[in-house]
Amino acid sequence: MKKLILPLLLLIGSLGFSQTKSVEEIEIIKKIEETKVESVDVVVTVDNIEELESTFTIDDVKEVFDLSEGKESVSFKLVCNGEVMSSGKKSKMTYIVEGTSDDKETFVQRVEKIRNAAIKYYKNKE
Repeated sequence: MKKLILPLLLLIGSLGFSQTKSVEEIEIIKKIEETKVESVDVVVTVDNIEELESTFTIDDVKEVFDLSEGKESVSFKLVCNGEVMSSGKKSKMTYIVEGTSDDKETFVQRVEKIRNAAIKYYKNKE
């Protein structure tokens, strides 16, 4: 009976200790679980004024940049595709606003300005 109990206790003890995680493993898991956003870039490509007005609103832009925290780099790019030119290439106009997430109000105002400029671009094409 003694020969059976001692190996059984050793087996249970070794299985119990083999399941614990070391300090290094715990630190690695914590590093993996932390997600750090360093840059938020949004690119919107539209072909006409209807797409532009239905694709995004200023509230959508505010919502996207409210998700960013700290002092991340933020960028908004609006690509307006035009008609085919005489050279056979498609015309396009691109607006870009870049900044940091700590000045969201100014950034959103600039995005609103380029949205309005893009609407004027398509209205002048009509």
